[in-house]
Amino acid sequence: MNTESKVTSEHLKRSAYLYIRQSTLRQVIENTESAKRQYALRQRAMALGWSEERIIVIDNDQAHSGASAADRQGFQRLVSEVGLGKAGIVMGLEVSRLARNCADWHRLLEICALTHALILDEDGLYDPAHFNDRLLLGLKGTMSEAELHVLKARLVGGVLSKAQRAELKTPLPVGLVYDMDNRVMLDPDQQVQQALRLFFATFERTGSAWATVRMFRQEGWKFPKRYQAGSGDIVWQEPTHAMALDTLHNPRYAGAFCFGRTRSWKDATGKWHCQQLPRDQWRFLKQDAHAG
Repeated sequence: MNTESKVTSEHLKRSAYLYIRQSTLRQVIENTESAKRQYALRQRAMALGWSEERIIVIDNDQAHSGASAADRQGFQRLVSEVGLGKAGIVMGLEVSRLARNCADWHRLLEICALTHALILDEDGLYDPAHFNDRLLLGLKGTMSEAELHVLKARLVGGVLSKAQRAELKTPLPVGLVYDMDNRVMLDPDQQVQQALRLFFATFERTGSAWATVRMFRQEGWKFPKRYQAGSGDIVWQEPTHAMALDTLHNPRYAGAFCFGRTRSWKDATGKWHCQQLPRDQWRFLKQDAHAG
């Protein structure tokens, strides 16, 4: 079926929707050529018969990943408009711009097929109601999701490789800093070192975090804290019970490098959860990795 026979008068009575997205803010700022190519699809719609005022651009999902539709209001609006029968054609530079998740992609295909909306990308024009076009679009969606998996696997593989060698640079707790060669060393600020040594000595003597906090408060001793982990200016304040527990439970103070102390996952609503794991389930643990 050629392009001309796919576009009918019924399609032209409805609007053309152009969906534009880039995954990160850096891409939005630096990769302007991609944005130009996406906006240029308006010319394709006009060549097929849509007037310029009937072309609706949805570009409020910039700097959002296509891995999920949960936080993409623009994509949700697009699906809603297609479902209401307002769209004659849906346009995206490629499948990955619309979705990198097969569930989201096939849901859009199903709705387009039911409402007889066409789909256009840089390679061609498709009718999801026709088997061959739907098969090709489904394959493109699968490849788009697989591409995201491969990219993520490469990034995660590099991180795990460095973590296995205890060379991964992670935020350090107060009292530890990186030197010019990215090796972990004690903070050269002697006041900070003395405060931490006093804290651990007090805990060793009292035997509990709460007793250590109470002793610091009774004596008027202050504890160093950074508002940004691993960086930022140090402020001095009275220690809290939570601060004491965080300090006592941090393996870095024992000179150990660890990775994978927590497990994170996203539920069906798109909400992230984080769970602390027991030590025998940590991904990597290397004793005496640096000064403690």
